[in-house]
Amino acid sequence: MKLKLWHELEDYIVITFGLFLYALGWAAFLLPYEIACGGLTGISAIVFYLTGIEIQYTYFCVNALLILVAIRLLGFRFCIKTIYGFTMLSVILAALQMLFKDSEGHLPRVLGEDQEFMACLLGAGLTGAGLGLIFQHQGSTGGTDIIAAIVNKYRNVSMGRAILICDVIIISSLYFIFNDWKRVIFGFVTMFVLAFLIDYVMSYAHQSVQFFIISKKHEEIRQALIHRLHRGATILHGIGAYSGEDQEITMVVCRRRQSVEIFRMVQDIDPTAFITQTKAAGVYGEGFDSIKV
Repeated sequence: MKLKLWHELEDYIVITFGLFLYALGWAAFLLPYEIACGGLTGISAIVFYLTGIEIQYTYFCVNALLILVAIRLLGFRFCIKTIYGFTMLSVILAALQMLFKDSEGHLPRVLGEDQEFMACLLGAGLTGAGLGLIFQHQGSTGGTDIIAAIVNKYRNVSMGRAILICDVIIISSLYFIFNDWKRVIFGFVTMFVLAFLIDYVMSYAHQSVQFFIISKKHEEIRQALIHRLHRGATILHGIGAYSGEDQEITMVVCRRRQSVEIFRMVQDIDPTAFITQTKAAGVYGEGFDSIKV
């Protein structure tokens, strides 16, 4: 029970950090240079450019309406982290804009004038990394995620495709609002960089590695893996080609982020151990990814 609560708390800590990165990308780079990408945040940014209504107000109000529909159609459990996500993001967006505004109430262009492309890349990098962390821990910022989930439930359209369609429509509408193709191009560049960063962050966290550990203290290593690191292992029986002696080989598969712990643990037990580490292209089964055909 305590472990479950800790994992839940860890999720919310990482989600909050991801929301901060996402809001920082908007407040420091995208909003000052009047760049918009997809999603409800993009719609809220367009409203801000046209009316001056700050992004967090439109974002929160529309999300609140969408979440009422989602609770009815998708259930409250789906919406818990979504409610936390869009509420906290609205608060962080408001706080960062207050912090960054100059004496005249404008967001400064920290990169200088005519630096829209760099602002686009930096803003997309921060928002993409933030969203990757959020999605990695089963969080959501609401908006088109909610629409896509509802469409996915009642129509044979994947969530990814539904979100992509929404984003293309939102970004393309920039031309009809501002009559400026440059804004549309920057919007699509932002969307592609953001999508790349989301995929990179999520795939990096799920990368797995495989260890082969040869040591005379294999029993101590096995016990440490099970009780200290809470990892399973497989003991393979081998024979040394030169010595002809029997060898016990410990095979371990773990997430990449835990590999440092395994190296430290083996070094503590047997500094003379022989270890190989290789990247595992795909690991499926209990404790890893589900098999999908």
